[in-house]
Amino acid sequence: MCGRNCRNLNHELLVATRNKGKLGELLNLLQGTHYELLSLENVDIQHEVEETGDTFEANAILKAEEYGQMAGIVTIADDSGIEVDALDGAPGVLSARYGGEELDDQGRNALLLKNLANVPDSKLTARFRCVVALSRPNQGTVTFNGSVEGFITRNPRGINGFGYDPLFYFPPKCKTLAQIPAEEKHSISHRGKAVHKAVQYLRRMVQDFGEISS
Repeated sequence: MCGRNCRNLNHELLVATRNKGKLGELLNLLQGTHYELLSLENVDIQHEVEETGDTFEANAILKAEEYGQMAGIVTIADDSGIEVDALDGAPGVLSARYGGEELDDQGRNALLLKNLANVPDSKLTARFRCVVALSRPNQGTVTFNGSVEGFITRNPRGINGFGYDPLFYFPPKCKTLAQIPAEEKHSISHRGKAVHKAVQYLRRMVQDFGEISS
């Protein structure tokens, strides 16, 4: 059930994340969908959905569906992370918890570099992956994928973005993701690609609802 007075459920979209950096990116990427964008704070949801899935898709669906059920409105959530080939795809789904909950972004970056200390530079290939899940009341959940290929650099660079962005070198731009301005990053990043697909879907939903209600 909706825990508040919802005025227009069909045109409200809950952006289900407590990560401030991710929330900012998602709110920016979701502009132009004709939905009123709401955060977990806006709908007064205190409960924390645990990421117990073993894939990005499983965690994204879990969060979108559980938060969506609590809010009673269309809900979007994502799960994303970095996969380093030399570490057999780690940190992967544990990217946000790499090394333990007590580490911050800087600590996780330092740990990743430590674990790659004996790996040759030529073997530092990696990718960011993102799965966005869109949960709709009384309907099925749909997912959208995005990825970006690059390398791990041993010297963090840039102040934009968050997480592992300062370590992720993107060859076509000769920069780390943290050195690329936000608007430019959105067109190439894993989250930008996945959310772009979700935005197209949301726009079709608005059009379909308008035709049905007219």
